[in-house]
Amino acid sequence: MRIALSILLLALPLAAAKKPTPAQLQAQVKRLTEERDDLKQRLAATEALQQEVGNARKARDLARSEGEAARKELEQLRATLKENQGGGDAILKELQDAKQAVQEAKAETGRLRAQNESFQSKASAVPVEGDLVILGEEVQAARPINLNRVTPHIKASSLFAGRPKGVVVVNVLISEKGDVLASRLLQGLPGVSPEAREAGEACVEAAKHLVFDPATSKDGKTRFKVWQGVGFYLD
Repeated sequence: MRIALSILLLALPLAAAKKPTPAQLQAQVKRLTEERDDLKQRLAATEALQQEVGNARKARDLARSEGEAARKELEQLRATLKENQGGGDAILKELQDAKQAVQEAKAETGRLRAQNESFQSKASAVPVEGDLVILGEEVQAARPINLNRVTPHIKASSLFAGRPKGVVVVNVLISEKGDVLASRLLQGLPGVSPEAREAGEACVEAAKHLVFDPATSKDGKTRFKVWQGVGFYLD
């Protein structure tokens, strides 16, 4: 009986200890409320931090996008500047070439004008003894003196080749004394055969040995220098 009573006496304080008092309950409620408020504050701070992080990421992405766009625009500007610079250099060179061409054209125009004035002056002037003139109404042509005695020496290209036949015309420069100063082929034999070429060369050489009564003025008082054609008849 004493043992049972002792157990009961021990159980009563334990039961009394397990049951909180009103003050303890209030303290516990206060502590829980504080913990709740602290968690709310932490949650709000975490949400604000997450929002700031999200905003920072958006700002970073926007900055990257703007930076990429700026880089592309810069590259385009550089390419455009390079292209414009190249085009500008080409235009500048064309302008310089055009200016040079204008200067050359002006110089050529001046030269031709002076030459034309010189020609006009000579044309309007009365030719004197020994002047080179063009055959016309006021000039009597030179007359060959020994044409029948001058024979072109033509070498046959082979034993079986015949003598070339036809007319060869040679242009000769006749001095005011009647001598031949120069000769050149004006019209050769038809074809391109060696015989035709040799005939032309022989006639040009033979023309150098011709003697003329020189070309003169219409009244026969002034002798001139002229270019005149001479024909050789080959048969």
